[in-house]
Parts: sequence; structure tokens; C-alpha cells
Amino acid sequence: MRTDDGYIIQKCLDGDSTAFGLLVDKYKKSIYALAYSRIHNFHDAQDVTQEVFTKAYKDLHTLKRWDSFMGWLYRVTINLCKNWQRSESRRPDREFTEDQDPIILDKPSVSIYKQNKIYESIQEALNSLPEMYHEVLALHYLEDMSIKDMSKFLGISPRTIDRRLNEARIKLKEEMIAMMSIEYKQHGLPANFTFQIVEIVKRIKINPISKIGGLPWGLSLATGVLIAFLGSGLHLNISNPLAYIMNSANAGKTSAIENGEIPVNVMDVSNKPIFAGNQGKGGEPKQPDMQNAFFMAPQGEGGTWAKKADMPTARMNCGACIVNGKIYAIGGWTNANVLATMEEYDPDKDEWNTKSSMKIPRGVLATVAVNGKIYAIGGENQDGAKFSTVEEYDPTNDTWTTKSNMPTARTDLCASVVNGKIYAIGGRPGGEYTSIVEEYDPTTDTWTRKADMPTARGISAACAVNSKIYVIGGLKVLLFAPGNPVLSTVEEYDPATDKWTKKADMPTARCFLSADAVNDKIYAIGGIAVEMGPGEITVPTVEIYDPSTNIWTKGPDMPTKRSSLSVVSGDGKLYVIGGSVISGGASGPVMATVEEYTPEGWQSVVSSQGRIATKWGQVRQSK
Repeated sequence: MRTDDGYIIQKCLDGDSTAFGLLVDKYKKSIYALAYSRIHNFHDAQDVTQEVFTKAYKDLHTLKRWDSFMGWLYRVTINLCKNWQRSESRRPDREFTEDQDPIILDKPSVSIYKQNKIYESIQEALNSLPEMYHEVLALHYLEDMSIKDMSKFLGISPRTIDRRLNEARIKLKEEMIAMMSIEYKQHGLPANFTFQIVEIVKRIKINPISKIGGLPWGLSLATGVLIAFLGSGLHLNISNPLAYIMNSANAGKTSAIENGEIPVNVMDVSNKPIFAGNQGKGGEPKQPDMQNAFFMAPQGEGGTWAKKADMPTARMNCGACIVNGKIYAIGGWTNANVLATMEEYDPDKDEWNTKSSMKIPRGVLATVAVNGKIYAIGGENQDGAKFSTVEEYDPTNDTWTTKSNMPTARTDLCASVVNGKIYAIGGRPGGEYTSIVEEYDPTTDTWTRKADMPTARGISAACAVNSKIYVIGGLKVLLFAPGNPVLSTVEEYDPATDKWTKKADMPTARCFLSADAVNDKIYAIGGIAVEMGPGEITVPTVEIYDPSTNIWTKGPDMPTKRSSLSVVSGDGKLYVIGGSVISGGASGPVMATVEEYTPEGWQSVVSSQGRIATKWGQVRQSK
């Protein structure tokens, strides 16, 4: 029998609730171990684990990517553990007997006393460790999970997992590790746990997703929901179930695509403000809950990802530009050192070549192309020194020339070009982020101060569309600590009037992201999507902003999640270059990975034969 998650989820959504037992069996030990690592009580961890699977079944129809079920289950567990901790903090202390396993209560008092002492000793030792050690210890000793499996489950590099496990063992005495292992093995889930969950979910009705052969998942969702809605009390032509929309006075723009030989009219859902009816003060769009962001953003965007040739030099926080169809990766960081390296990529040949290096090694710099030349601006070195340096690169003769310094030396800045002039925005001159905007004219080699950005920030993304610049996301405060909010803020700058305007927030707040535009739409890709600190999460998220409508939509995730990446557009495609995965406050291995994204709307997924493409948002190997 097939046991891949997507197949099982489809069976559940088709009404086979017993199939959910396969998912429970597959992940119950991992979820139980994770829950215990957060709430430190076996009995309560079992209750939370049951609640996790019950909630997951109820919300199964909301899961966008079936291959991300494990990561989604992880987030559900963390959220329910947080809810449990909050509810416990608000209630009076429970009676001693309420915290005990009923089986233990039947044992002689001396045994109870000894067991409680052992348990208390273990808890005291574990509570002395940071939470990140709890996770790896519980998963390893309670679930017998390998380092490779923990890496996949937690989204953390194997090297980081191994380091945390070793550090946790060092901090605990050997005899404590032995006692903990025995204690864990005595408190596993009951043998009939899966059966109990299946019996519970049998009584739960979930909203199935209509499966229409050949349609991409996102389209099947929209079609299924619309059919269900319109089918209630209406007589529909089954061969064209959405025809009613075409005649509705409130219908959005539609486009016709074909599923096999049957034409289907698909409503363009991207014609409403992103958070209609959900506005904050002053009528501004309200920041959505992370779990609901997918459904609050219209789902009218698709596309395909392809793996391309790796960069010769793995790096993060580098610059990237395109000139005459060639892509240039400039400077950046390895794990420990800053680079001056320049490498050129030819998309037609899928080949990289080494070019002349910058004069000054720099990372977290800004790079832009103007009139066939590249400008590398600002940045920092490994000693933390901030640069005002501007270097101009001429691809025709492979040479670098030093230009007039930027007035404000800074790193973590972003930059964009409008009408042949460069705008260096935000960043960090010293210990704090700034809102400074300075304009550079390459023809006169001069700098001019412009109106400050409303929100001081750094490690944001910037992109120009129709002679206006959009600054997206970032951080307001340098300190990498809980409570330091990652931004979803989008602000538009008009160089013609030297004025800034607040725009609709990005659905997923992020920093260390990158962005570029294709067909006048901005693609914000990757980054870190939660508060800085131990809970950092690097994401593969792609969200698409249309400046003409002030609307965000959801795109297919990048195959390789990463932050501190670079994105550049050319010939209607986006190229994602380098980066790293940041988790638990530390960077994982720096990447040489290059992936190409070809954006597609509903119309462009029709093949030359007039039928739906068989793959949607999947990685295709180019070699």
C-alpha cells in the first residue's frame, strides 16, 4: 500500500477517515516527544499529542502543500504547547493526585516515592538546560529518532542537531542520561493510541477537496469550494460548473483553460483587497495570523521551479545583478569570511565563470545595474567595519573602478534604480538601523540626500516597478532576541515627488529575504519569518505583490528554503542564488544552490495542445 503523505491525505479528504491512522502511526512518537520537550509532563504531553492529531484532521483541508505535512504538524504542536502553557499559568496549582498517572496511584507508596524522586531529579536537570536541548534529547531518547530524521523534522541542519545533542550530554552527567533514557522508555504512548485517534476522527466531518483530474491542487481547491457553494440550491451544467460565475454581476475577471477535453471557466480570485473586511486602524490592511495567511491571500499564482548549476563559490548576503543577459554574483559571506569574489552565470549555457574581484571584500552590500554597468555599494567586513565604498564594474572589459563614496557608511542596506539613478535605502551605519535615503547619479558621480523612509530598518528587500520603489520587510532593531519583531511593512517611494506611501503589508513578515520583479509584479522570496532568537525559522515562502492593485498573492514555495539569499530577474524568470538556513540563532552551511523560477498565471499553464500541464509548482531537474 502507498504510504506517502499526499496519497494518504487525499484518501482522508475523500472520506476514508481510517487512512488517517497511517499518518498517526508515522508521526505520533515524534509529536509526543516534541510535546514532552515543551511541557515536561508525560501525561499532559499525551493529551496534547491527541489534540494535535485531532486538530490536524479537522484542518486537513487547509493544508496547501501535502508534502509539507510533517512541518505543518510540527507547527500545530508548538502552537498547542504554547496554548497549554498559557492555560496552565492562569490556573491554580493542581492537586498532587491530578498530576499522576492513574497506574502509578495503584503502586505502593515507597515505589511512588522513589519514582517521583527520580522524575524530579531528571526534571531538575532538564530544566537547567535551554529549550533547544530539550527537543533533541526528547526526540533522541523518547522517540529513538536519528540525527538525520531530527534534522528533517525540526528543519535544522544535521550538524546543528549533532552539536546540540553533544552539548546536552556534556551538560548532563552520564548517570542522569541513563536514568532519563529509562524514564522515557517507561512513559511511551499507549499501544492503542492510534486506534483511539481513528475512533475520534470517525466522528469528525472535514471539508473534502474536489479532485478534478489534471487540475493543479490550488485550482482544485478553488473549483471544489465554488462547486460546493454554487451547487447549493442551484441547477448547474455539470460540464461547465462555474459558468454561473460568468453571468454574475459581481464576477471577477475570468480566463478559460482546459482540463482534458472539458473547458472550465476559472475565476481570477486576485481582484479583491488582500484582507477585505479585516482592516486595522485607519483602514490599513491588518497583519494576518501566520497560519491563516495562505487563505487570506488570493491563490491566483503558479509557476515552476528548476534546479540550475551551483555557483562555484558558496555564499550568503551577496549582491546579484543582471547585465546583457548574464547574471553576476558579487561579494558576500562564507561562514566565517567576507568575499570580494565576482562570478558570472550564463542562463543559456547553465555555466558559471570567474570574473575580476571587487577591490574591497564586502558582505551584506547593495548591488544594482545601470546602463550596462554594476554598482556595489556599502556593506561590511568580518571585523564589522561599515563601508561607504562604491565600486563600478564594467562587464565589457571586466574591470572595477572606484567612484564617489556614499555619504553614510552602512551595511544591511537595500538599493534600487529609477530613471538611471540609484537609491540607497535604510541599513545600519552603526548599532541601530536607519531610515536614511541617498540618491546617486552615475552620470555626475554625485550623491544627494532624499526624504527618509518612514520605517527605519535593515535587511529588507527593495524593488522598482513603474518608476516607484517598494521596500519590503526587514528588521527595526539589530538585537537578535525574542520580542524583536520581524516586519511585514511595505512602503512605496516615488522619486518624482520624493514622498513615501504605506502599502498593504506582506502576508508573511520576514527579514533576510530578497525580491525582484517580473511583468510588473514583485516576488518576495525566502527569509526568516518569525521573531529572532531560538525560534528562528528560515522559510521557502514566495509571495507576490501587484503594485497596480495593492494585492498580495501566494506563489509556489521555493524548493530549497533559505535566508540571506539573492534574487535577480531576467528574460521573464527569477534566479535565486546562495543563502543559508538560520535556526536556533546560528547559521547552517552556506549554499551554492541556484534555482530558477518561471512565474505563470492561470492562462500560461495551458500547454500548446490546450491542456493543463501535468506538473504544478514542482522542481524539474534540468540535467
